Parts: sequence; structure tokens; C-alpha cells
Amino acid sequence: MGELFLVPSPIGNLKEVSPRVMEVLSAIDLVACEDTRNTSKLLALLGISKKCISCHVHNESFESEKIIELLLNGKKIAYLSDAGYPCISDPGSILVKKAIENNIKITPLSGPNAFLNALIASGIDTSHFLFYGFLDSKESKRENELDKLKEFPYTLIFYEAPHRINDTLKSMLKVLGNRKITIARELTKLHEEFIRSDLLTLINENRNFIGELVIVVEKYEKEDIKDLDEYVTKVKELVKSNYKLKEAVSIVSLLFSVNKNKLYKEAIEKIED
Repeated sequence: MGELFLVPSPIGNLKEVSPRVMEVLSAIDLVACEDTRNTSKLLALLGISKKCISCHVHNESFESEKIIELLLNGKKIAYLSDAGYPCISDPGSILVKKAIENNIKITPLSGPNAFLNALIASGIDTSHFLFYGFLDSKESKRENELDKLKEFPYTLIFYEAPHRINDTLKSMLKVLGNRKITIARELTKLHEEFIRSDLLTLINENRNFIGELVIVVEKYEKEDIKDLDEYVTKVKELVKSNYKLKEAVSIVSLLFSVNKNKLYKEAIEKIED
């Protein structure tokens, strides 16, 4: 019986490859990976020569069967995704499940992880958090996902691509309200950056983001009813100035970072009274 090693790969800085990762990669029989081109380059930089076989999101079900057969025949195999941990917003989960079903030993190695790096340097609460990964690229589906998360009392963590980031921030503001966030980019690389701000400010800045991104969003907290009374008064003043109720609620929620749905519910009850 062989052994499957789950090996995290560098997310930017080659120096984060640990001595244990080097030891395992030098000793195994072959490497299964998300992209043979990227992994072959990594191995070359590390001075290691191993055969690489492809096992990515589009062929994992099929290729994992071949890998399991090799493991059952006594081979020691390392699985690597392109950056960070296998199985975390990357392929590998199907292979792991099949290895467990066949009683194959699985050994995970420690290493770099983008969302943990972003979280601990964000300045946002780390006591409890939810890592979500990538939101859907379609606006309606993305906002439906966020709607299910909006009242979670935990810090929320997402991955996002630079060409979608501004649309995602707008969806977050619309559904979650104006919360503090940190965007981490180019982690462990020369131009690593942490942008600590809030959703409304970042949207107004309309930045041009470059590189892979991690978004850390502060947790949901219930508004004090006393505070809502104050904001309802401001809504009433806008309504008296000929704004429609929904328009007035939207303005006040954006200006004072109040949950729009809760404010609307409170306002409609008080104004009808």
C-alpha cells in the first residue's frame, strides 16, 4: 500500500517551501498536480526531477482512479495544486475521498495559505471566521449567496479575481451594507499590499486592482434599536423633503452604514404609526 501526500505549494515566495516539503518531494515516486507545466517549473526551481501527471478540476474524477491504482500498488505520490493547499478552492477533494475509501494513508503537509495570511494581517476579528472562497460570477447568483451570509456573526473571507473585484464589492455593499473590509493582494510577493478600508470608500475610489485577491469582511452585528430610532428620524426628514421611502432608506443606510433591510422595516412601521 502506498501513501498520498497533500503538499501545499508557494503562493508567491519560493522561500516558503519547507525542509519537510523538500524531503517529501525528493522521496516520492511521482507527482500528481493541477497543472504539470506549473509544477514542473516549481520542481525545477527546487532542483527536483520527478514525473508529473495531470489531475485538475476537469479530469479529477477520471484521473484519480488511475492515481488510486498506483497508490494501491505501493507508489508514494504527492498531490499539488498551483498555489497554496490542495482542496481549498482547488482540486484534490475527489482524490482524497477515493483514497479514504481505499484505506490509503493520507499525509497532509503544512505550508502557505492565502486566506490565513490575509486574515491575520487584516485587523478584522479573527476569533471566528468563515472561509467562503469564490462567489459566483453572475450578479444575481452572487447576491443570492451573499444574502445567505449577511447575518453570519463571523468574519467572512473570499477569493476574487481582479477583473471581477469591483462588481463583487458593489454586490457586497448592496447586500451586506457598508462594512469594514481588508483586501490582500500579491501575498508573499515583492508588491504585497493590504488595503484596509470600508466597502463604500473602496467603491468610490474605483481602484484598478492587480493580482489575485483575498477579501476579508467584518462580521454582522445587530444594530441597537435605539440607534435605529435615530436613523428612522433621518428617513422621515428625507420623506418630508419629497424623497420616496425606499430612496430615503437607501441614502441613510449608505451614509451611516445601517442595514438597509432592517432600517426599511423599522421605518415603514414607525412612519405608518
